[in-house]
Formats: sequence, C-alpha cells, structure tokens
Amino acid sequence: MLFLIWALLFLAAACLILFMPALWGKHIYNNYRGTRTVNCPETHGPASVRMNAIRAAFTGLSGKPEVSLASCSRWPERAGCDQACIPEAERALLRPPSQARRLSKNRIPQLTLVVSGVIWLLGVLWHSEYMFRSPWARAVGLTDQQAHDLARTWTPHLLTVAACLLFSSAVAGLLAWIGAPTVWRGIQVSLALWMVLAGLLLAAGNWNFGRDFLRIEGGYTVLAALLAGTVLGGMSRSAVPKISA
Repeated sequence: MLFLIWALLFLAAACLILFMPALWGKHIYNNYRGTRTVNCPETHGPASVRMNAIRAAFTGLSGKPEVSLASCSRWPERAGCDQACIPEAERALLRPPSQARRLSKNRIPQLTLVVSGVIWLLGVLWHSEYMFRSPWARAVGLTDQQAHDLARTWTPHLLTVAACLLFSSAVAGLLAWIGAPTVWRGIQVSLALWMVLAGLLLAAGNWNFGRDFLRIEGGYTVLAALLAGTVLGGMSRSAVPKISA
C-alpha cells in the first residue's frame, strides 16, 4: 500500500513539475499581450503597438523574455523601424497590482490548503474502522490489527497529506490557467486530472489488490476529486471581492 501511495505522490508531483513551466509561460503571455499606446520616438506622437506575447512566453521559460513588436499603428509604412518604443511599452507591465489581485494571491493558496485538509480528513474517515478499514485490509492482505497499527504510524498520513495538497494545487493551477472558474468547470478539471492520474497508475504497474480495493480507493478518490473541484471552482471567484472604482 505504501508503494501505491508513493506512486500516486510521484505522479502528482511529476504533473505539477511539468505544469509549472506552462503556468509561468501563460503568466508571461498574459503580461505581454494586448495593445498599448506609446509615444513614438520618431514622431513624438502617440502610436498603438502590440508586442509578440507568444515569443516572450517561450523565451521567458529559459531566461529573460525576448521582446519584439508584433504590430504598430505606423506599420507597414515604418515596419523597418528600430522598435525603440519597446522600453516604454514594457513599463506598462510594472504598474502595481490592484487590491483584488493582492487579495487573490493571498486567499487562493489558503483555499487550496483548506481543501487539501478537508479531502485528507475525508480519507481518514473513509479508511476508518467505521467505514471501509476492514474490507480495505482484506483487499491488501492485512489483518484488522495490522491495518490499525499502520493507521497509527506517521508515514502514510504524511504521504496522503502531500498527495492531497499536490492534487488540490494542480486543480487550482489548472483553473487559474483556464480562467473564469465555475463549479462545473472545477468539477470537469478535477475529474479530468483524476482520470489521468488513475490511468497512469493502472498503466504503471500490475495491481493485484482486486476489485474491492479498486472500489474502495476509486470511490474515495472520485469523491475527493468532486469535492476539490466543486470548492475550488465555486470559491476561487468569490475569493476575490468586488471593489468599487
């Protein structure tokens, strides 16, 4: 059983490690996209420019983003200019974040921690003697006493806490990537991530625990995924209060 937990933890961590560069690239893309008004160094008059956000995102993954213009209101007549207006266009990225964004950065991680704790407690109850500990123990070849002794050690709990935190963080990150979180979107994202992890686990090894084990663990993990998706999808938007202008 500990090997299964380690495998789940490894796969969740691998997903997060691969996902973080994508999140960073999306963050850079969001910063550089859009049209900005600058003072043209040649005419000293206003000009509307748009930076190459895709190039900035890709190059920013390995260092400082390489910035160039994708379009300008003075093009195509002056398409060969030296793009000396780029520093002014970049300065628009340095404006301080709004209060809503500061609140979002503070509250979303707290919400993720709360969700992780709730689904971990659900797992403790699910695998307790009051619910499925006995059939779970029989499915993995343990006696009730051995399962009880295992539940009193720290290692399984630490591993499951880490797995819950990684899963909740991955769901929150995906919702941040997609944007405009809703309850239904949170459920979709969470279940999709659950199916990917479950498929990888089933394909990674030959599990001989039987159908009872798959029913118990499948029931818990699906319920946990639904809970995480519902809360993170429904509460992520409300975590940022509306602020009047």
